[in-house]
Amino acid sequence: MKAAIVMGSKSDFEAVKPAVDILKAFGAECEVRVISAHRTPEEAHAFAKNAVKNKIEVIIAAAGKAAHLAGVLASCTTLPVVGLPVKSSFQDGLDSLLSTVQMPSGIPVAAVAVGGGENAGLLALRILSVKYPAVRAALKDYAEKMREKTVADDRFLQESLKK
Repeated sequence: MKAAIVMGSKSDFEAVKPAVDILKAFGAECEVRVISAHRTPEEAHAFAKNAVKNKIEVIIAAAGKAAHLAGVLASCTTLPVVGLPVKSSFQDGLDSLLSTVQMPSGIPVAAVAVGGGENAGLLALRILSVKYPAVRAALKDYAEKMREKTVADDRFLQESLKK
């Protein structure tokens, strides 16, 4: 089970680190690269075109500003691509979000919130879970632990308010 995380600049690593962490926590092999849609377009195309051959099953593409990386990669592969917009100094990353989600017909890109690295990793895991039942079971356990924590937090709050 292998995912790739591609970022447009090494400065995007803080945004992708939660995705790396959650993928590894679930046992996924994770290839992490810096490839720019604009500064290294040949490398971006080659990476996407060779992804299946390199046993990659899902790609997370993180980029800020013009944020064309997810779309460029999606245009060169049939693998699922999850766009992770990175917060930029302009419009708090809204420009990155819009650049990620506004794909032309025929070039689908899933997208998570600006800076949503953990959700990008979780979405990639959900995609992988279609093929890997153990990942599906682990995601179910993960969701149950979140539920249990929320119930415990509510119980604590309710008890605190009674005092």
